[in-house]
Amino acid sequence: MKIGIDIMGGDFAPEQTVLGAIEARKELPTNVELVLIGDRDAMLPIFQRENFSADKFTIVHCTEVIGMGEHPTKAIQQKPNSSLAVGFQLLKEGKINSFASAGNTGAMLVGSMFSVKAIPGIHRPAITSPLPKFNGGWGVILDVGVNADCKPEILQQFATLGSIYAESILNIKNPSVGLMSIGEEEEKGNLLVKETHQLLKSMSTINFIGNVEGRDLFNEKADVVVCDGFTGNVILKEAESFYAMIRKRGIRDEYFDRFDFEDYGGTPILGINSNVIIAHGISKAKAIKNMILLSKNVIDAKLSEKIANAFTKETV
Repeated sequence: MKIGIDIMGGDFAPEQTVLGAIEARKELPTNVELVLIGDRDAMLPIFQRENFSADKFTIVHCTEVIGMGEHPTKAIQQKPNSSLAVGFQLLKEGKINSFASAGNTGAMLVGSMFSVKAIPGIHRPAITSPLPKFNGGWGVILDVGVNADCKPEILQQFATLGSIYAESILNIKNPSVGLMSIGEEEEKGNLLVKETHQLLKSMSTINFIGNVEGRDLFNEKADVVVCDGFTGNVILKEAESFYAMIRKRGIRDEYFDRFDFEDYGGTPILGINSNVIIAHGISKAKAIKNMILLSKNVIDAKLSEKIANAFTKETV
């Protein structure tokens, strides 16, 4: 197994990305190869300072970096020797089994679509966010920002993507699926939600339980919450701001500590022909380490293969 990491991606790269890779290396078995993609000259002093051998990694040297504010498509095309572009080329050629970055999210999405491409039958790939449940378990919400405008057929596919993710990564058998709305009743919601509800209700391949409301996000009602990316991103940012407010007030709580994004590292892009993990741009070493560990879990679970198989069956 070979996990590719964009060492130059993120607000605190390469310092924190290298430190995160070191911590991941300590936890992963020796048969997992970590491929660090970026400026070798920027990495080596950090390894020397930390008294950790660079020989424990495979380093792919790159001279260019795609900044967080650069235009995604232009940057990918104009910087072929950037760590991000090289990472996607390695993934496309099968030289790595996954590629992870805390860098430019738009460029990660564009790179995914240009290189490994969407699984046939998938209208739009999606990204997720974990939902810490009151009972100690986890759920998942999608989409959380990639697809601000959606049609009912797209949300219908999100339900399948989320179900496969919940079962494969969160180990939830027959996960329940809820559709985010402004009321539990079937007739509640906007046109998108009402039409999507009818589509989900007709599906035999998912465990659809009906509409859910914002107050149901963290209870046990639904393991998978489906919504458009605009709604999902508002929910995600509200949860992040609530957690930040709690921390600023000096409140420590075992449940609320589970809202710390650094503990789960990132999210895979669901619906593409390989394994791509996106992490928060402000990720530091702990989050980078967990991003890499998530990469291993996604590969082990054969997540992209399971999604491809599910959509192949749908189109037959």
